[in-house]
Amino acid sequence: MSTTLITGGAGFIGSNLAHRLLGAGRRVRVFDNLSRPGVEQNLQWLRDNHGERLDVVVADVRDAAALNHAVAGVGQVFHFAAQVAVTTSLVDPQEDFAVNAQGTLNLLEAVRARANPPALLMTSTNKVYGGLEDLKVVAQGQRYQPLDPAVQARGVSESRPLDFHSPYGCSKGTADQYVLDYARSYGLRTVVFRMSCIFGPRQFGTEDQGWVAHFMLRALRGEPICVYGDGKQVRDILFIDDLVDAFLLAEQQGARLSGRAFNMGGGPANTISLLDLLDRIEALHGERPETDFEDWRTGDQRYYVSDTRAFEQATGWQRRVGAEEGIARLYRWLAERHVRRGDQVLA
Repeated sequence: MSTTLITGGAGFIGSNLAHRLLGAGRRVRVFDNLSRPGVEQNLQWLRDNHGERLDVVVADVRDAAALNHAVAGVGQVFHFAAQVAVTTSLVDPQEDFAVNAQGTLNLLEAVRARANPPALLMTSTNKVYGGLEDLKVVAQGQRYQPLDPAVQARGVSESRPLDFHSPYGCSKGTADQYVLDYARSYGLRTVVFRMSCIFGPRQFGTEDQGWVAHFMLRALRGEPICVYGDGKQVRDILFIDDLVDAFLLAEQQGARLSGRAFNMGGGPANTISLLDLLDRIEALHGERPETDFEDWRTGDQRYYVSDTRAFEQATGWQRRVGAEEGIARLYRWLAERHVRRGDQVLA
């Protein structure tokens, strides 16, 4: 059986996918530079549970030679390695581009060089659609809602024009388009998921990425939560198990889906505002976290919800975990795996 390569495989999404594949008896090669805090725990968890079926390459996607070597003998590639924060991209746009755009091109070239190129699925971002400033919204209670009834019912579809905002949006958008074009220009089997908010166990969220877990971690540590904007921003959230199901369906039907991009998230049934999440944390934690409010950040969308009907219709995929259930499951996972020492919660 051929090996599956997961770039960024020690991260939240990568480790969950690796666990599912390894548990099914498949061989997995994790390629990760281990730069994100907490990922060493994920890697150790995979090693403890799966032993020799797991192959680990500690390297960076900016290293084309390392990627060329890692792709050898691989039948499927899942490309998750990335610089993931808008804020970081604004501080150092050159590094952001080198990781997200050049790193993806390095991987595509490594795949193209193989005699029998493996299929590749890349995770992109809803930020490729920009700030959605033309999407008129109104505040209703503690949420923004779109005035367009079609968007309110179905979310934002893949027909939305691309409009890259921020260096992060530009670098991920560039990678997104390269992946799709390599299907068109070179006949590679490639698929892109334009991701909304994914959450679940093994997520060590930060202020810049993984906000659902980040809010919970701050509450567990007794630390204040900083909300940028007014907290009425609405996102659709998707539990990690449902995303892994989608990855496996995309892999199974890769030839038929090749060259297509799909919006991927919880959809209109799984939406939540930042203020809603604070309410849920209060109910789970027994007290409301202290909250500070700051100005809006560059490119922050007041409303983004994925229209996932295209992928559902293409594959039969369905979500199984609702937002409320998923939030409770993540909170329990974080709480069970942390111990309180003074005012600190440590893994």
